Amino acid sequence: MVNSDQLQDVGKGPNASGITIVLAEDHTIVRSGLRTLIERQENFRVIGEASNGIDAVHMTEKLAPDILLLDLSMAGLHGLDVARHLKHRHLKTRIVVLSMHLNEDYIRQAFQANVYAYVPKDCEFTVLAAALVTVASGTRYLPPPISNVFVDAYLTGSNVNVPNSYDMLTDREREVLQLIADGLKNAEISKRLFISCRTVESHRASLMRKLKLKNEAEIVRYAVEKGLLIYKLSPPTQLK
Repeated sequence: MVNSDQLQDVGKGPNASGITIVLAEDHTIVRSGLRTLIERQENFRVIGEASNGIDAVHMTEKLAPDILLLDLSMAGLHGLDVARHLKHRHLKTRIVVLSMHLNEDYIRQAFQANVYAYVPKDCEFTVLAAALVTVASGTRYLPPPISNVFVDAYLTGSNVNVPNSYDMLTDREREVLQLIADGLKNAEISKRLFISCRTVESHRASLMRKLKLKNEAEIVRYAVEKGLLIYKLSPPTQLK
């Protein structure tokens, strides 16, 4: 549980203006609520918002916040892929995932992508505040009952006996999978990704083979189970 003394200590380090945060969440009302709650804490400052994965990457690279508060199920680029991309950018930004997906596979992939905290969406705000305080100090965080030993096990991969099928996909196959799930046809995907229809068909066949899917309905069902299916995309907002 976070307390007032912990919150007061945040922001007294190198960044005297407090901890800067970018919010990446596809639902406007959730983003607005998070921003209101976070900005009630005097040592936290929201400097940007993104409503999809691609904008989350661009905004994080541009603004270099102390923390990226990241939802996983977003259009354009899944939250896990956002984390993977930013991991290789070697930014100072630390990622806190706020997600409804609490299965072990997601948690493992998140921490292997250098996420610092993984918090359930149905938690009390005090839990999220504790995560932000802890991550701001440079320490990883998972709420009870998941212990630091559990985190270490995921980081070393010691609890992973079966390879994740999604990890087997190439970046392009993941893009094609996302766009199929969003309802785009081959010709539309071709235009969106600037590749030929034949190449789209090749990626579609490859991802279906790797995931052992037989038709488009199974692709959509898989996307739903993975949290990839998004129903709307709102434009990002950058705060001034």
